[in-house]
Amino acid sequence: MQRSKSQSFRVEMFALRRGFIRSPAALQRLHPAISPTLLRILPFSSSATTAYPVAKRVGTHNGSFHCDEALGCFLIRLTNKFSGAHIIRTRDPQVLNTLDAVLDVGGVYDPSSDRYDHHQKGFEEVFGHGFATKLSSAGLVYKHYGMEIIAKQLHLDVEHPDVHKLYLALYKNFIEAVDAIDNGISQYDTNEPPRYVNNTNLSSRVGRLNVDWIDPDQAAEKENEAFLQAVDLVGSEFLESIQFHAKSWLPARSIVKECLAARKDIDCSGEIIMLTRSCPWKLHILELEKEMKIDPSVKYVIYQDDRSTKWRIQAVAISADKFESRKPLPFEWRGLTDEKLSKVAGIPGCTFVHVSGFIGGNQSYDGALAMAKISLMDK
Repeated sequence: MQRSKSQSFRVEMFALRRGFIRSPAALQRLHPAISPTLLRILPFSSSATTAYPVAKRVGTHNGSFHCDEALGCFLIRLTNKFSGAHIIRTRDPQVLNTLDAVLDVGGVYDPSSDRYDHHQKGFEEVFGHGFATKLSSAGLVYKHYGMEIIAKQLHLDVEHPDVHKLYLALYKNFIEAVDAIDNGISQYDTNEPPRYVNNTNLSSRVGRLNVDWIDPDQAAEKENEAFLQAVDLVGSEFLESIQFHAKSWLPARSIVKECLAARKDIDCSGEIIMLTRSCPWKLHILELEKEMKIDPSVKYVIYQDDRSTKWRIQAVAISADKFESRKPLPFEWRGLTDEKLSKVAGIPGCTFVHVSGFIGGNQSYDGALAMAKISLMDK
């Protein structure tokens, strides 16, 4: 009787775990479409005569899984110490005690023995560096191994200054949300219900990979396969985040920092900056103002539209998660365009001002700068 693809994959997963399939290449020959990221986290066995050394063993709990232990398992296997480690899913303390590392189960946090649970009474560990969110198993692994992981992925020395900048940025922009959601920490200090539902975050997507309660097949093997899919998902997004922050976020931050330092060359108020190159700037301004102790705060950013020769003037938001501007463009300009706007503003070359006053445009740099200067004086 011919097996289905799903049944065939399960048989081969069993063979893999028993050591009958001993390498990534062997499994990929059987399943050419298998994800390369998944191949990196599968627990390949080997004999002493093969090129694959016996791997260490990392434990986490079985049953329903969450984003934090899936990410923690992926992260720890990126380290030199646990490269290629087997993932063992169990709650049996006798088994857990024999393993090289244990995540999200066992009731112990002890980095010296690679125990990373956060459920025990009295646990209040945080990342530090100004962050106050209680850590999950993912945050614990990242706290102790994040610098090594980033340096290894980018082929940099762990002491390189960019590694530490990225270590903090990736915690803030990727890991912290996983920690907070797993620990039940609300994103906002309010008891009001949210205005809309957001189930598209990483933790929600991992949760949906669990075997559905109505699925007639609730076998442990199927649950483990689902967990590996979750590890694959979070791992691929984490690696993408490293590359984004290294190749896009960090260069943009450098550009914005230079422009902030030169802001008084643009206007003596120090409240207008000009971007020397179009780049993402909104988050960087808010963070760098604190770092550089800038006061008064920047109100407007002017930059050339990267799709034309026209210029834009944009008001800086009061915070990263709010649409409200620190100082919107004048009310009288809002919703107007072209000649009518130029006449009302008394500035030639105006092209538009958004009805909310957060952005406007002009044909020239001088026109955009004039719009910013007049807006600063507007009461």
